[in-house]
Amino acid sequence: MKRTPMEAMTLSVATLWSENSSASLPSGPTEDPTSAEWELVHTIIPPYIFTLSLLGLLFNSFVLGVFFAHKDRLTVAEIYLSNLALADFILLCGLPFWAMNILNNFNWPYGDALCKLVNSISIINFYTSIQTLVMISVDRYLALVKTMKARWLRRTLFAKVICSILWISAVVLSMPTIVHRKVKFIKELETMSCILDYSHDSSWKLAHQFLINVVGFVLPVLVIVFSSGNIIKALVQRRESVAYHDTNNAKATVLVYAVTLLFLLCWGPFQVFTFLDTLCDLHVLDEKLWSHTLDIGGQVSVYLAFLNSALNPMLYVFSGQYFRRKVSSIYRRTRCRRESDMTTYQRSVVSTYINRTEQIKTVVIFNAG
Repeated sequence: MKRTPMEAMTLSVATLWSENSSASLPSGPTEDPTSAEWELVHTIIPPYIFTLSLLGLLFNSFVLGVFFAHKDRLTVAEIYLSNLALADFILLCGLPFWAMNILNNFNWPYGDALCKLVNSISIINFYTSIQTLVMISVDRYLALVKTMKARWLRRTLFAKVICSILWISAVVLSMPTIVHRKVKFIKELETMSCILDYSHDSSWKLAHQFLINVVGFVLPVLVIVFSSGNIIKALVQRRESVAYHDTNNAKATVLVYAVTLLFLLCWGPFQVFTFLDTLCDLHVLDEKLWSHTLDIGGQVSVYLAFLNSALNPMLYVFSGQYFRRKVSSIYRRTRCRRESDMTTYQRSVVSTYINRTEQIKTVVIFNAG
């Protein structure tokens, strides 16, 4: 069953990655979309995106500000966490464009360059985030399991180089989006829409979805599970030792697990629906039977995925012991500086007053009488 272009273009932000397997246009409802359904999209989604972007930008700016304002050198884990916050910040900068696109009835007024850029930023963020989480997990593994053998690998210089490599890798993996995202006139709708157009080569879509599922999820999760299993085993063995009382590594590891779990919860549903869409393209599943489920699930899952970028900073604040210490240290340093400046000002005022008082000569007035 082919999806018509009229049906296809009714989808909103979920068109970031999902596209039609037959007509090679952004996928939409395969059944006749009721006005109530899409009125709900127009009513709820734009405010949700604007709110998510505003809060997420503020939170991630705060996290980045704390990391870079603190006078101490960043640890390896903090370099990776700041890289994750930067990726989230960049993603959230692009989301308001999609909110305006929905409000504009899916007419894309920003040109072909921004069409490619905004959507590429989204998929680059996805790859950068999951790869950064992998490196955080590996770093925890080296710190707690291979403490002495791999100490030379846990250098801040290495972490910075690896972060640069992760960004380059994410750009390469997002090439299907960069190449095939374009502004195209949809004659049936009379709109200039920003779509993923695989009409000339559908194998690009399969390659794109394969990368998302395997490189962007399955392989990273396997590495994280392996690292986590060995970390838990090492912590259990150390707790059995009477001489081991340090809980700092355990608390740092809890933060890593919390960030990773949040990522899996937010992006997991999107991965599932991407995989189901691939099975429909390969005719493993009946497209007619699954179309409505994929339509609704695709929308809900992509909105849930974006929520991850706004919630990550909350974990740093509530779960990150070292992060809270940095905030307290910056606050105390700022307060002491203000008090020092105030004391200097007060001393200056007193000194000026005393000097002026000493310069006043005593004048005696005799009363003749």
